[in-house]
Amino acid sequence: MKRFITASLFFCAVVTAPVAVVAEPEATPQGLSLITATPDEGFELAIVLARRAVTTTQPNREALFEGRAEYSADPDSLIAASQVVAINFQTIAAANNYWRD
Repeated sequence: MKRFITASLFFCAVVTAPVAVVAEPEATPQGLSLITATPDEGFELAIVLARRAVTTTQPNREALFEGRAEYSADPDSLIAASQVVAINFQTIAAANNYWRD
C-alpha cells in the first residue's frame, strides 16, 4: 500500500509539473461525467482523476512533493503510477462503449 501511495504521489508530481495544461472535465449536476467525445479526452480525464485522488488524499502540496527525489527515480513507482491511469482509462473507455458510437 505504501508503494501505491508513493507512486500516486509521484504521478501527481509529474503530472502537475509545468509541461502542458490539461483541461478540467465538465461536471454534471450529479458530479463528474465519465463520458468523453474521444479516446484522447478519455485519457486526459483518466489523468485528472488520478491527480484528484492524490490531491484529495494529500492536500498539503509541500508534503506532496517532499519525497519527489526518491520516488521520481524508482521504476516501480513509475509503473504503479501508469497503472493508476490505465485503470482509470479502462473504466472511462467502458463507460463510452469504447467510442464505437
